[in-house]
Amino acid sequence: MSNETVKIDFEKMDGLVPGIVQDANTGEMLMLGFLNPASYAKTMETGYVTFWSRTRQKLWMKGESSGNRLRVISASTDCDNDTLLFRVVVEGDGLVCHEGTVSCFTRPLALGAEARNAEAARG
Repeated sequence: MSNETVKIDFEKMDGLVPGIVQDANTGEMLMLGFLNPASYAKTMETGYVTFWSRTRQKLWMKGESSGNRLRVISASTDCDNDTLLFRVVVEGDGLVCHEGTVSCFTRPLALGAEARNAEAARG
């Protein structure tokens, strides 16, 4: 990870920024979580993605209990410095989602005509 100092804009979302997690080998999007300044600092210090749990109001290192920790290969921010992207290697069995899948993004949504047809079929 680079030592370049970049100021992350935590103010736009009341102290939080989205953190996108991407598999460094496959490019697959694995999950999205939120970071506050403390979880961002912990992530950069340890090299493992640490989020801020909005429901539990505490730091949460992904994989603490499952062993599926997210080891950061590279970190970057978007052009507004208000969203983070972590390219990671997943340790453990590689199942990132708490539902037992590699990615949290497993539920397809209908678009366009497909969505209208599904809505019409429901009546």
